[in-house]
Amino acid sequence: MSRDFTPDFDDFREAAQSPREWSGQSSDTRAGATRIREETMHPESQFRDVREPRPKEVPLRDSRAVLYDRYRGYELRGAEIQTLTDLGKFRVINAEHLARYGYCGDKRRMEQETTSLVRQGLVEVRQVEISLSKSTRMYTLTKAGRRLIERSERLPKDQEIYSGFVKPREAKHDAELYRVYQREEDRIERRGGRVRRVLLDFELKKKVNRDLTRLGPQKDDPDKKQDIAERHGLRVVHGRIPVPDLQIEYEMPDQSIARVNLELTTGDYRPRQLADKARAGFTLYSHRDDASHVRRVLNDRELTAEILSL
Repeated sequence: MSRDFTPDFDDFREAAQSPREWSGQSSDTRAGATRIREETMHPESQFRDVREPRPKEVPLRDSRAVLYDRYRGYELRGAEIQTLTDLGKFRVINAEHLARYGYCGDKRRMEQETTSLVRQGLVEVRQVEISLSKSTRMYTLTKAGRRLIERSERLPKDQEIYSGFVKPREAKHDAELYRVYQREEDRIERRGGRVRRVLLDFELKKKVNRDLTRLGPQKDDPDKKQDIAERHGLRVVHGRIPVPDLQIEYEMPDQSIARVNLELTTGDYRPRQLADKARAGFTLYSHRDDASHVRRVLNDRELTAEILSL
């Protein structure tokens, strides 16, 4: 999705790895990096199906907690609290995905609990048009819902929490990121990792722009720009710092912190955008209908990438 918040960024989201990043590595690691580069030049991108995430445990109906916002208390079920935190992290989630992933397919329970949250003024629901002939129901936090989750301290302090709907076209795209996240979180957990926080593209752009502005006249200095990119888990490509749709920060079993940058690619992406994303080493997700376009563009440019199904 192309959303240009500042003049400093293109529509594409991440950068290719620079030689500087390998300077401090062992010979074995450098050899591994060489193999990766050689494989990257193989002119055949693959579209790979990703298994449906394993069902997650939904809190029992009778599990309840009281969350306070100033002088008002809300007695909420465990699943309702989880819904509020998910909405806060991803801004918007459509009803189908919330039922599938948040309630393990129990649509009736999802409807009951979201209705309760809407009635209490914590969640807003809206019918969003996603094409000329189709619309879908989407949820987002109200300002009261956002404030409640912020005060609950149930998320890391550096986890951004969102509320309110955006433009319909952006809402459609953003709602898909919750689904992308579910796929990738499952992959992380199968490797023994545990998600710590998620960052959406506009938060990353804001942080990177802020740091570039602080450089003043030195903002175009390649080394300083590279330092800023690395600070945010990004890289520089063609003199810019591209930002992904979604960045997941997670902890590995050895307690090290890792990041993965995800991009939801569609048939609307221009060839240059797709090429730069592949060179950046993004984890690319795509709908099956769009995958052939993505794969064809990359193959024409003799670039390869793992394109995961959505």
